[in-house]
Parts: sequence; C-alpha cells; structure tokens
Amino acid sequence: MKKTLTLLAALFIGLSLMAQRTPDKVKYVYTEASDLNLIGKILPTPNPYHRVDTVKYKGFTTGENKQVRSSAGLAVVFRTNSSSITIRAEGDLSYASNSTMRLASHGYDLYIKDGRRWLWAGATAPNISKPEATMTLIKNMAPGMKECLLYLPIYCDMQSIRIGVEEGAVLEAIESPFRHRVAIFGSSYTHGISTSRAGMSYPMQFTRHTGIQMLSLGCSGNCKMQPYFADVLVDVDADAFVFDAFSNPSADMIHERLFPFIERLNAAHPGKPLIFQQTIYRESRNFNCGNDDVESAKQHMADSLMKIAVKKYKDVYFIQTNATAPLHESSVDGTHPDDYGYYLWSRSIEKPILRILRKYGIR
Repeated sequence: MKKTLTLLAALFIGLSLMAQRTPDKVKYVYTEASDLNLIGKILPTPNPYHRVDTVKYKGFTTGENKQVRSSAGLAVVFRTNSSSITIRAEGDLSYASNSTMRLASHGYDLYIKDGRRWLWAGATAPNISKPEATMTLIKNMAPGMKECLLYLPIYCDMQSIRIGVEEGAVLEAIESPFRHRVAIFGSSYTHGISTSRAGMSYPMQFTRHTGIQMLSLGCSGNCKMQPYFADVLVDVDADAFVFDAFSNPSADMIHERLFPFIERLNAAHPGKPLIFQQTIYRESRNFNCGNDDVESAKQHMADSLMKIAVKKYKDVYFIQTNATAPLHESSVDGTHPDDYGYYLWSRSIEKPILRILRKYGIR
C-alpha cells in the first residue's frame, strides 16, 4: 500500500510538472506594450517610449536628445495566465558601455507579484547579430494569473515593444500598483548606469520597496541644472521633486546655477517639496588625489549652499546619501555603484524622503 501511494504521488508530481512546462512549439499573440499600462512617464510624448518630446523642448545637445528619448525608468504593468512571455522590439541598439550590462542598457527586466512584494522573474536582451529575433523572458510558469511589472531598456530609443503570450492566454492591463507621482532628475546614477538589469537603478528599487512611484529623468553625465532641463521640469505634473543635482556639475557650476534653478522650480510648483540629494562618495577618490579634490569641492559647495537654501526657500530640503558598503566593494568602475551599491543608496534615502513626503500628505 505504501509503495502504491509513493508511486501515485510520484506520478501526480510528474503530471503537474508536465502541465507547467511551456510546449516546444508555441504560437504567440503580441500586444504593443504602450497599449497596456505604461508607468513611470514624467511627461506625455508622441512616442510613448520617450521621456521628453524633443520637438517641443529645445536646447539639448545631440547626446542629451538621445538620452531623454531612452526608455529608462519606464515600465509596463499587466496580468497574464500564459506559462511563457516573449518580447519583440524595434529601436536604436547602437549604445555600448564597458560598465553597463546589455540586460540593463538594451534589455527587459520582469518582476511578478508574490504576495505583497515584487519578486524578480526573468530578464532578456536582444542578440547583437539578430536584434529582430523573438526574446524569451520566461517560460514553464505554473498555471494561474500573475501580476507583472516589466522594466524597459535604459539606453535605447525604442520605436516598438510588443509583449507576446501564448495563443488563448489572457494579457490585459492592470492599474498602477504604485502611488503618487514623484519626479526625479539626476545623473548617470539616476539613469541606472552600471546596473545589471533595467529595474535596478536606485529610483526603481525605491519604488518597489515603498510603493511610491518615481518618474525618472536620469541623464548620464548631463544633470547640471541646465535651464532647458528646468523648462521640462516646470511642466511636469508631480506631487514632489527629487534631485541628484550635484554629481555632474563642477563646484563652480553648482555655485552659479543652484539658486536660479531652485527659484525657477519653486515658482512653478509652489507648495511642492524639492528634495536635493548630496552626491555619493566615488571610490575613484581612494588613491587618486586629483579626483578626491574635485569630489570634495563639489560636496563642500553643495553642503554650504544647501544650508542657505533650506532656510532661504520654502519647501526645499537636503538629504544625505550612501552607496558605499563598509568594505568599499560596492563600485563597478570607481564612479558608479553596482546593484548592491544602488540598493544601499535607495535604502539610505528611504526614511528621509518618506518623512518629508508625509509632511505634504504623500503616503
């Protein structure tokens, strides 16, 4: 009897596993991602995968134009009962980086709701030699409906992104699982450079952990409080604004531009909190005295001016950041943190930002 039960149990498990396997030959039905629920957008744009309409807003350099047309920080939320999910996409895949994995710069990063948390499920990126080929995000999933969060490439100008599910399966938009609209303008750190996957920048980790939606305008190397970026931010409909404003500009540039930048945004968004972050410690300072001098000057200038700013201007705040592990092993290239460093950054700002937002009824 015991042997019979054991055999029946083994048979049941085997049949269950077979039922959960995605068939070798599957016909997929594709839906344009923007026809579902595209979240994280800071402004509406003619191309839904762009972050800024570069026809409407002028002044950007050629590189900045490409960056604000990238889909960094954008994500699609949907639900499906398909056992597999695939991607077909068209866009500019010319960007290359020594410090950023293609899964982040060109790839797609999938999370699935597991109880109250978002649990990583799969990631994929296009093949360099066959960029038009179908990409498989995940397969062999158990039966049942799943809530999905799919991050888009951080450094590609995408023209089309189609999500594929098995023929006969459900694929439909869901309401955004995140609350409010908090705009964040920043450097390569905010953009997500040196992350391993598209959903690992500190704003995206902050969003998943707190439920507060960050709208990213990270522009690698180009967050210098330029007036034309202020033009964009003036038009943004957000409950609060966060800035990684001191990572790219020199100390002299910070001195010249900070107060006019604050005054412009304060006037455009009265009663909205403007939260400035100190730039992080760069590991390239450890033995390079020149780098240490430059970074020290930037941090000192930011500290001294923000002490004045928080007293001079209403609704302006200054918070500290940390992306450095105790052993100083959380850097990729001496400038950018790795995923763990970005996790440390996200957690270091979580309590200060949430405390400020609560003052404005943003919970």
